Amino acid sequence: MVILSVSSVMNTVLAVLLAILILLAMITVHEFGHYAAGKALKFKINEFAIGFGPKLFRRVSKKSGEAFSIRLLPLGGFCAFDGEEGEGENSDSFNNKAPWKRIIVLISGPLMNYVLALLLIMVALFSFGQMLFKVTAVAPAEGEYAEYSLCADDLITEIDGKGIYLTTDLMSALKGKKEGELVKFEILRGGEKQTVDIMLRADCDFESSEETSKLWRALGIGIIEGENASYWAVGVESHRFGFFETIGHSFVYSFKIAGTIFKVLGELLTGHLGLSSMGGPVTTIKLTSQIASQSFQNFLEIAAYIGVNLAVFNLLPIPALDGSKVIFCLIEWIFRKPVPRKIEAIIHAVGFFLILGFAVLVDILQFI
Repeated sequence: MVILSVSSVMNTVLAVLLAILILLAMITVHEFGHYAAGKALKFKINEFAIGFGPKLFRRVSKKSGEAFSIRLLPLGGFCAFDGEEGEGENSDSFNNKAPWKRIIVLISGPLMNYVLALLLIMVALFSFGQMLFKVTAVAPAEGEYAEYSLCADDLITEIDGKGIYLTTDLMSALKGKKEGELVKFEILRGGEKQTVDIMLRADCDFESSEETSKLWRALGIGIIEGENASYWAVGVESHRFGFFETIGHSFVYSFKIAGTIFKVLGELLTGHLGLSSMGGPVTTIKLTSQIASQSFQNFLEIAAYIGVNLAVFNLLPIPALDGSKVIFCLIEWIFRKPVPRKIEAIIHAVGFFLILGFAVLVDILQFI
């Protein structure tokens, strides 16, 4: 029993370290995007740091004066540009550069996150194949419902010509359709691509992306009774596509992931999704560790998912994020006069604390 306990603890620790590694890599790549663009456009950079908090290692370049540091806490990092928080002392300081140059530097961080995520998706799809929804069992039906039904082991690739990658794709393709309506599905059945008509067994009146039970019921998915609980008989299975199809699917998949962020934000604003459905840093590490430790394919998938999320989230016009800073640069570019730097700094500082508070709040709600 002791050996099993120690083994379990070690597996948990390794899984958490794996999750932290993914987050650290994505943050470092993000900051490197800012750094690379800044160097190319001749911005003065004071320091590039991996992690945050007390310094573990620091080296200063004699040629450029730039400092490189590794810090204690591995869930952050930064690229410190000279004069970023106010007026710089020379023409190479951040706020003394042309607005369009600053915009390039600001969007280069999220762009690097997206590029890395796209590469990870390609590696996953080429190495293991694309994960498709697989019907494990179908609920009993009679008459036309039985005739126009999915079958066990079917893999769903398209609905009404729309590619299916995520659960939200299934819901979007079916939303608003009614019980008894025929819907055209493209499936893989016995390894062969087929186009079949499926009769919906329930209305698809989804109000949020959490209402998956309505989705599976409408598709006629069966229920498997377990020892402690019952669950819907649907899973995923990898399938390899051709070279060019895989390239195309990689781009589409990355766009689909990005779209889920806007969908979730929309559901939060309309009240269709509660804050308890969200997660902060602790929840993110917990879920990432669970998924990433299952297989190398899952590791690649969750790393790509986090990368796309970081890219999109940082481009949102929320104070303290890159997207908000881009807005201030655009205002300066259009009106040829910047918003007073002190006011902008206060707005970003308030935004930072609000984001931090929100992250803590949604994590607390997970444990209530």
